[in-house]
Amino acid sequence: MSRLSTEQLAAVSDEILVDHCQKGDRQSFQMLYRRYQKKVRSTLYQLCGEAVLDDLVQDVFLKAWQGLPKLRNPQYFSTWLYRICWNVATDQRRRFAKRQTTSIDMLPESSSQFAAADSGGLATLHYQDLVQQGLQMLSLDQRAVLVLHDLKDLPQKEVAEILSVPVGTVKSRLHHGRRSLRQFLESQGVQL
Repeated sequence: MSRLSTEQLAAVSDEILVDHCQKGDRQSFQMLYRRYQKKVRSTLYQLCGEAVLDDLVQDVFLKAWQGLPKLRNPQYFSTWLYRICWNVATDQRRRFAKRQTTSIDMLPESSSQFAAADSGGLATLHYQDLVQQGLQMLSLDQRAVLVLHDLKDLPQKEVAEILSVPVGTVKSRLHHGRRSLRQFLESQGVQL
């Protein structure tokens, strides 16, 4: 197998990169890492907070590297990687629960579903803080669906695959999570 230049790798599909990785090409994995590192980091940040974020990101990519030889459908690499993210976030939440940690620091980057009408300064920061507080009140299941669907713009079907639940469950969690978040925001004086 010939080695590809960095420029060639940038233009190659995930499926081909995964195939090269499965044949032991570390350069291809580095390219996959560069493609997905920010998305993985952002997802973990929104699900788990900042406290051990670097460790969690490393854990996701270590598990991905170790699991790549067993990945049978390389065309679903991104869904598979988000599934690993979800598993790492769930494991982290269990560790927090064992230590009786009650605060998870989360601040969404943006949300098309819950965007603030005033995009300037303190009003936006206040609104983001309220969204953060509202998300913290949701169950991890509801929070995960809102983060993956509303903040990461993943389709409901892909969210269902990542979380290993039926699409109907995703719809239900989305509905209940949005309703709970809306009620919280309205109780804080936010007009929706």
